[in-house]
Amino acid sequence: MSGDHSRNMAAMLASPRCGARTRSGTACLAPAVHGKTRCRMHGSAARSGAPRGNQNARKHGLFTQDRIAERRAIRALLGETRKLLQELG
Repeated sequence: MSGDHSRNMAAMLASPRCGARTRSGTACLAPAVHGKTRCRMHGSAARSGAPRGNQNARKHGLFTQDRIAERRAIRALLGETRKLLQELG
């Protein structure tokens, strides 16, 4: 077999490409799914992804802005307390 492909690749090479961007910022080179603008890896499935207003996607627990601010305030207070104890001792 020579360096040429034995299969006809013209149809795949001529197909439209995915319109998504990769993590590195370059265009995705995978062929788009028939009738869609994205490839199978970038969202070709019907009704894929979280629904609009999905309450399950909200942040909660340790990493909410309120909890982060609370931990920062506690750390600052502990730092001030350590300084005061060093001055007294």
